[in-house]
Amino acid sequence: MLTFSLLVVVLDNTILNVALKTIADPHVGLGATQSQLEWAINAYTLVFAGLLFTFGVVGDRLGRRRVLIAGMTVFALASLLSSYAQSPGQLIWARALMGLGGAAIMPQTLSIITNVFEPRERGRAIGVWSGAVGLAVAIGPVTGGLLLDHFWWGSVFLINVPVIVVGAMLMVFLVPESRNPRPGRLDPLGVLLSIVGLISLSYGIIRGGEHGDWLAVGVLGPIATGLAVLAAFAWHEARTDHPAFDVRLFRDPRLSAGVSSIALCFFAASGVFFFAGFYMQSVRGLSPLQAGAMLLPFAAAQLIFSPLTATTVRRFGARAVCAGGLLLVAMALGAYPLLRIGTDTPLWVLCVMFFLQGAGLANVVSPATEAVMSALPREKAGAGSALNNTARQVAVAMGVAVLGSLLASIYRDRLAQPLAALPSGARATAGESIEGAHAVAERMGAAGRSLLGSADLAFVEAMRVAAGTGAVVALLGALLVLRAMPGRRPRENAAEGPVERVPEPEKERR
Repeated sequence: MLTFSLLVVVLDNTILNVALKTIADPHVGLGATQSQLEWAINAYTLVFAGLLFTFGVVGDRLGRRRVLIAGMTVFALASLLSSYAQSPGQLIWARALMGLGGAAIMPQTLSIITNVFEPRERGRAIGVWSGAVGLAVAIGPVTGGLLLDHFWWGSVFLINVPVIVVGAMLMVFLVPESRNPRPGRLDPLGVLLSIVGLISLSYGIIRGGEHGDWLAVGVLGPIATGLAVLAAFAWHEARTDHPAFDVRLFRDPRLSAGVSSIALCFFAASGVFFFAGFYMQSVRGLSPLQAGAMLLPFAAAQLIFSPLTATTVRRFGARAVCAGGLLLVAMALGAYPLLRIGTDTPLWVLCVMFFLQGAGLANVVSPATEAVMSALPREKAGAGSALNNTARQVAVAMGVAVLGSLLASIYRDRLAQPLAALPSGARATAGESIEGAHAVAERMGAAGRSLLGSADLAFVEAMRVAAGTGAVVALLGALLVLRAMPGRRPRENAAEGPVERVPEPEKERR
């Protein structure tokens, strides 16, 4: 049931990407502009990333099942409002409300798993949990394509409602309640600093990805503010006697290396995963449903390898498994430039690359998450889960923004000469994105064929460079894991599982 609720949250985001073109249509959709479509995505991301840590702390205090069911209720209500939105503005606000519900759901699933399962079984349970994330990423586009083929655009949101209602009812009977038995005093200042810092940082990253100018005041200002506020959060948490999260736990290499490996892996993989969708649909001409089906090897790899990571970690150690997973991700991303993926590359090659990427991700997320959660006492599982998910969410935003900006810059540079003869309006549209170039070429008729070929070549060249950059990041992540993550535990500890102990700083404070 816990992976079921997680599946709904992640699935919704991947489904929305398929529906964006339909929502932009003024006849069958809402006639949303490009900016409004971006904010339909970003409103969710900002609220979700900003409140993840807060709801992890709230779940530890008030009860994780209670907060989980409340979050699912909010998510279902917001999905209903999104499906029947009458304007882009209404959709944006409804999506922000969905982010609120999703932030309440996500950290509770992992923290409940940590408390329900004993250390010996926890690794396998976390493997199933992480496999659900990968499955949702892959089946979302397929589900979205099927819904849009038969129903109106709002069906991609409406489908959440009956699924969540049934899931919430079953959770009342099947999921046990758990909370921190000694929550201590509240830390309102720490919670407030975490919200302001994460929202400001996420907003700056999103703005940087949209405009490609990372030194602009509207980009650099929010990023610098966010980092400064998060630094103040760390300073405050290290000195208060009732922290929302004891930042000195980062001295434990299981926690610091685990969080870092997850962040670097998702930074590298998510950006490439994002523009691979444009490659398949715009350059290769696949339908949304066909493009979604291309991601099924990624889902298959997640389903195969995620549940097996507990066994491989016991045999080889978390460090070896996690580093191997990052090397697989680097191999999959490095194939773009090394194999010179182009406009006529056989599609089966892409399927193999997606399978490798899914296998690599499975062998990073599960052992790294288990390392993070085993470094924390069970009563702080909600805060640990929130930290894990916040690192992933911020890394995804950064990966899409940074690698997307790199791709856009190279794309415009490669296309500058073919665009020189076009009117200024058409030149700006075609230079903004591959979809814009296709739209301009279509309006030009036969004369647009040359532009179409040049735009496709420029895009794949830029994609190869961005993917190669992602591969380098994944390699750096593997080196970090080999250097910092603890190796294989002694046989007696491995049999018993992670030892639940109070960290040294906590002892000193008491």
